[in-house]
Amino acid sequence: MEATPPERLSGLVARACRLAADFAVLAVMDARYSARRAIEIVGVVVVTSVLLVTAWLALVVAASVWLLGSGTSWPGVLGLAALLNILAALIAAFWLKRRLHELPFAATLRQLRGEPPPEEGMR
Repeated sequence: MEATPPERLSGLVARACRLAADFAVLAVMDARYSARRAIEIVGVVVVTSVLLVTAWLALVVAASVWLLGSGTSWPGVLGLAALLNILAALIAAFWLKRRLHELPFAATLRQLRGEPPPEEGMR
């Protein structure tokens, strides 16, 4: 016995609803996975940052102790340590300035404004 057109239509609608529900479940599962991965990445970045700061401080202290042992005064040692930190901060700031030549989502903003894309050599 063959199904009538209304039965076929209702079966098609039911399948479409199940397919949409499956896609929704897949999207939720993917979002949860992505959130977990993002949390893991942020955690590793924080731990790495703490370790790098600790290593930097150990190097500055080692240089300070070495300078004190070679007869440099306390104010001189602290001044050199401060200059070393300022120099490292300036290097980091210049590096960051070079990396931030274009704002995030610049292409999206250009599209929304209707602007043409930049020329290949202008990036």
